[in-house]
Amino acid sequence: MSSEMLSNRARRLIYQASYTGMKETDLLLGHFAKAYLPDLNDDELDDFEALLDVGDPIIYAWVMGKEPVPPQYDTRVFQLIKKFKKA
Repeated sequence: MSSEMLSNRARRLIYQASYTGMKETDLLLGHFAKAYLPDLNDDELDDFEALLDVGDPIIYAWVMGKEPVPPQYDTRVFQLIKKFKKA
């Protein structure tokens, strides 16, 4: 994937992450996306995109440790988000 295509994809995902619908998740995922997405590889961008498709209340519950994270979503990207939340 060219850097221009990656840049367009990253911009789209940053926008999606910033406007998920739930303010807490918007802030967490939007700031995470701005900080990390430019450096993620294609597979990690796929993981982030799949996570966004899950929905706010579920993502928030996973990040806050209120619900167990299914193995298919407990990726390196999800671990980075949890670490980012603690910072």
